[in-house]
Amino acid sequence: MTLMDPLANALTNIKNNELRGNTKCIISPASKLIGQVLRTMQKEGYIGEFEYVDDGRAGKFIVELEGNINHCGVIKPRHAVKKDEFEKFEKRYLPARDFGILIVTTPEGIMTHKEAKEKGIGGRLLAYIY
Repeated sequence: MTLMDPLANALTNIKNNELRGNTKCIISPASKLIGQVLRTMQKEGYIGEFEYVDDGRAGKFIVELEGNINHCGVIKPRHAVKKDEFEKFEKRYLPARDFGILIVTTPEGIMTHKEAKEKGIGGRLLAYIY
């Protein structure tokens, strides 16, 4: 089985394990992008600790779930967003104002749309979580 989008796979895996009420989930293959998205989710309190395990192949992440995710997924196509355009996409992907986050990749790294707004930079939308 070939993976078209490892990030989409990872987020779906997290969502499915949350729905089942599991406390842990394993994401494989691991990548720097997935690691940074997980770090952002952790900082916002959606997931607990996570660790990278080198299995001699692509590696994997073991993630502790907190039960705080209602829904999450990737945004395809990955829209380019200017610093003053975030509102439009918040309305499109998040259920309510100030509820949930968009994860954006910017020239300064991967961050939430709130951080990008504060810093006044745009980027590309990667995912949404609420």
